Amino acid sequence: MYDYDLLVVGSANADLVIGVERRPGAGETVLGSDLAVHPGGKGANQAVAAARLGARTALLARVGDDEHGRLLLDSLREAGADTVGVLVGGVPTGVALITVDPSGDNSIVVSPGANGRLTPSDVRAAASLFHASRVVSTQLEIPLETVVEVVRSLAPDSRFVLNPSPPRPLPSEVLAACDPLIVNEHEAKVILGDSAGVSDAPEDWARLLLAKGPRSVVVTLGGEGALVASSAGVTRVPSVKVEAVDTTGAGDAFTAALAWRLGTGEPLAEAAAYAARVGAATVTKEGAQVSFPTAEEVAAL
Repeated sequence: MYDYDLLVVGSANADLVIGVERRPGAGETVLGSDLAVHPGGKGANQAVAAARLGARTALLARVGDDEHGRLLLDSLREAGADTVGVLVGGVPTGVALITVDPSGDNSIVVSPGANGRLTPSDVRAAASLFHASRVVSTQLEIPLETVVEVVRSLAPDSRFVLNPSPPRPLPSEVLAACDPLIVNEHEAKVILGDSAGVSDAPEDWARLLLAKGPRSVVVTLGGEGALVASSAGVTRVPSVKVEAVDTTGAGDAFTAALAWRLGTGEPLAEAAAYAARVGAATVTKEGAQVSFPTAEEVAAL
């Protein structure tokens, strides 16, 4: 019996958000809205999103002993996520500087802070969390050697989910463990490199990514839903049409929902369809963690 449906290993940031009419070009200054500070970071986002849906969730992460760190811990606990794996102190909490335009699209710059100090030894010290978790999910806002150690620390029957964001080349050891590898269009192109140029079709990207070693692949397509690819073939998963207000955190909510549903035994395409609904619900509100829906809100879409 697993204590947790999902263990998230990853980043925890304070999101500093400003609304802009348009993002500035090089050397240009634009005026924006009042600054809003939200709890964020891909790891903390996933943990909060899953917990709010009803998953038994834990987070392994690092934050500073500062106001931003306390903001993150409060948000995690309020959502029902277990913070036993959140390490505190040493360096400041990571910060993400986010601009959001009127269409809801965002641009993000991340200062890793404490996230960059989440080490392989921290992962090894949390062995009990790994053995207690049905699914383990991570991202690339923490050091790559830490992600490699996550793969090496997986319990024999647990499932590994990776969203390689921000994208970079991945070791074959990590790729081979992914079930699934979850990428958006930009991340897919970075990981595929030159081979991405052979086709503009996301279906072809999914097949090419699958050939790199993952057990399964999911390509998210924003308002167009997603593609799932495995040895059984490639399937397109539709999304729900909504009015997008802010896309911040939507990918994290999608990944969390997908990881949780896979852990319940749901097939990949069905889990991705549910995750697409969660992502759609998320973009209808401003902010990241504050916008994540409950299971009841997803059902009402």
